[in-house]
Parts: sequence; structure tokens; C-alpha cells
Amino acid sequence: MIRSSNRPALLTAGAGVAALLALTACSDSDSGSAGGADPDAASGELSGEVTVFAAASLTESFERLGAQFERDHPGTKVTFSFGGSDALAASITGGAPADVFASASPTTMEIVADAGAAEGTPATFVRNQLEIATLPGNPDGIASLKDLTDSDLKVVLCDETVPCGSAAQKALDAGALKLTPVSYEEDVKSALNKVVLKEADAAVVYTTDVRAAGDTVEGVDFPESADAINDYPITLLKEAPNAAAAEAFVELVQSAEGQKVLTEAGFLKP
Repeated sequence: MIRSSNRPALLTAGAGVAALLALTACSDSDSGSAGGADPDAASGELSGEVTVFAAASLTESFERLGAQFERDHPGTKVTFSFGGSDALAASITGGAPADVFASASPTTMEIVADAGAAEGTPATFVRNQLEIATLPGNPDGIASLKDLTDSDLKVVLCDETVPCGSAAQKALDAGALKLTPVSYEEDVKSALNKVVLKEADAAVVYTTDVRAAGDTVEGVDFPESADAINDYPITLLKEAPNAAAAEAFVELVQSAEGQKVLTEAGFLKP
């Protein structure tokens, strides 16, 4: 008698548990589909702003890649801060919020890495070589690095604290040459601009910058540049506000698609 009276109660309780489980499952499904705490993370979609600190010589290439990234990931925005690698490194170690750092030399990248601001090991993604930028048509007939030592020429160099300046000094040392420029500029774009504005007769800049300037300057190769090729490392930053999107941007830069954009701009493969 006791068994027969308990059976309906057990069945009723079992039905109640089943109903509760079904209700809970439905509730979980609804909350996921209605957009829970982080639907983008759940779906793997990227969104938000990615802040990239990059060497000035990367301006044109990275702007192209930034536009491509935004097309590939609707809802994202890539914001760039271009400048001398040393100044960018100082900003990062000083606490400036950024997601990615792309430097024009391992030396300036080491400043960030040594401060513990890099996430993982920075990777070289391209290399760059120096070239002489002259006025269109090369009216002064500049044919070599030695020609820049002519005191009648107004020559501009990057400051030695930035990668293009230290590379230029390496090239001059390789040729046992001494050169006193009319000015030292804070980054490679500033040096190139002196020639574009006809405020200087020549500047030692990167091949990529000469190419980007089009017909506003003329480029002259010189053999000593082979002794001063710069490696460009890139890294995700440890305090990146948008780490997921930042990592995806770094992957784009290193991808075959990214490398195509960079080599078309004149960069050398690592």
C-alpha cells in the first residue's frame, strides 16, 4: 500500500524536474540569441577601435591595410598614430593607450619589450632599405652617397635617434664618409618633405618613401645602403584595450595579403 501511494508522487516530482530543466534550457537559448553580456565574443566577431602606433614609413601601407581590416570586420575602426619609432616607444612606455606597435627597427622595439609592454615576442614582418631622394629630374646630378658631401648641397637627414637616421649613419660609416646636413628631422616623412617643398636638395630616406612620393621626388640608389637595412618588428601590446581585434590586425599584416601590400610599396620580405 505504501508503494502504490508513493508512485504518483514520484512521477509528479519527476515531471516537475523535467519541466524545470526544459524551462532553464529555453531561457539560456533565448538569452544567447537575444544578445547576452558579450554576443560578439560568443560569435567570434570583432568590433570596436584598434589603435596602432606605427613608424612613419609605414603610413601608406598601413592605411591601406587598415581600410581592408575595416571592410573585413564591419564594426571595427583602425586608428593610427604615425611618427618616429623612438617617440612612439616613449609614448607607449609612458602609458599611452595602444593595441599594436610596429617599429622601424629592433632597437626601438626593445625599449617597449624591455619595459614589459609587449605581449609575447615581437616578430619581424618586413625590411626596408635607404635611398637618396632628390628634386624631380635630379638637377644636381647626384649619383652617389659621396655626392651628398658637397658643401654646396642642402642635405637633410633623420635624427640619429630614429631608425632612418641611425641607418643613414651606418651607410655613411660604411662609405667612410662625413656629412653635415642642414637639418636633422624627427622622422622620415619630415625629412622627405623638405625635398618635396624644395627646402632641401636631397634627403636620405627609405625606398618606400621615395616610391610613395611619386613624381614629387626622384630616387637614387647607392651601394652603402646594403649595410644599413632595417628590420621592422611588430607586436601586440600587453595592455591592449582591444586585444582580440589587435591580434587580428597583426595577423593581417603578416598574412600573404598583407605582405603583398607591403612589398608593392617597396618593402623587402623579412
